[in-house]
Amino acid sequence: MKRVFSGIQPTGTMTLGNYLGAVQNWVRMQKEYESIFCVVNSHAITTYQEPKLLVEQTYDMVAMLLACGISSDKSSLFVQSEIDEHQAMSWILDCHIPMGEMERMTQYKDKQKKQPKNINVGLFNYPALMASDILLYQTELVPVGEDQKQHLELTRNVAEKFNRDFGDTFVVPEPLIAETGARIMGLDNPEAKMSKSSQNENHAIFLLDSADVIAKKIKKAVTDTEALIAFDPRRKGVYNLLCIYELLSGKSRETIENELSGKGYGILKEKVAESVIETLSPIAQEYRRIREDRSYLDSTLQKGRERVLPIAQKTYKKVKEAIGLL
Repeated sequence: MKRVFSGIQPTGTMTLGNYLGAVQNWVRMQKEYESIFCVVNSHAITTYQEPKLLVEQTYDMVAMLLACGISSDKSSLFVQSEIDEHQAMSWILDCHIPMGEMERMTQYKDKQKKQPKNINVGLFNYPALMASDILLYQTELVPVGEDQKQHLELTRNVAEKFNRDFGDTFVVPEPLIAETGARIMGLDNPEAKMSKSSQNENHAIFLLDSADVIAKKIKKAVTDTEALIAFDPRRKGVYNLLCIYELLSGKSRETIENELSGKGYGILKEKVAESVIETLSPIAQEYRRIREDRSYLDSTLQKGRERVLPIAQKTYKKVKEAIGLL
């Protein structure tokens, strides 16, 4: 099977957008690919994190991934900071990435505009660590959203240049983008991707939200004045709700449009809320059960680390020898 790698930061509670845009696809991938999934806690410290809280949030994310369906028998799940080769490889890649390529990264430029006083070297170098994460495991496919394609393109460029300069060292990864669900938008602002950092309480649905909270948030979701239910990307609010319903119900777009033909937005929102609650309630229940068992979480992470560490060590040794480091 081809090997896939993907990571998720531990900060903040997972949103419905994270689940539909990434994690749900990861669960499906376990059947088709050799899957490596990482909680990228080293990426998280590009902004200040309270140390004890970061530890707990890391365990929170591991428990949530397991509750969503990531299986320690089918996949390798581990925490980034427990394999030092990630950071060590990042330094080597830093020395082979032109400044111009880093400066073009749109996420860095966006954050520089929004928070110019909080920019650090780690944030600037973030894409190098991301490239390290991927290339360490000779990854063939990387499930990414549209907003991460630029970082993956940098990874590909780094791998191709390194291979030209030092011989065949890295597998050059390809993007794996889901046809649907790759970009779930905010309920309050369908122009912006659903984010766990938004200050508006009605922006995002979190996987641990109660049924009442979910229903209230969806009831307040932005629509329009056309009162026609159809999959039209130009009508962003309605389209976003319909995409959520499509992904959770498993129904085709034609079936959904026929089902809701002549109905109002109130009915659409009820259908969406029912689907979200039906999906998330068992996940929340399973999360609470898993999160209480710290020994199980530790053993699961140890199992994942033991599987992937030899791959990381082999790649890093090969890279060091290629560039002349003892």
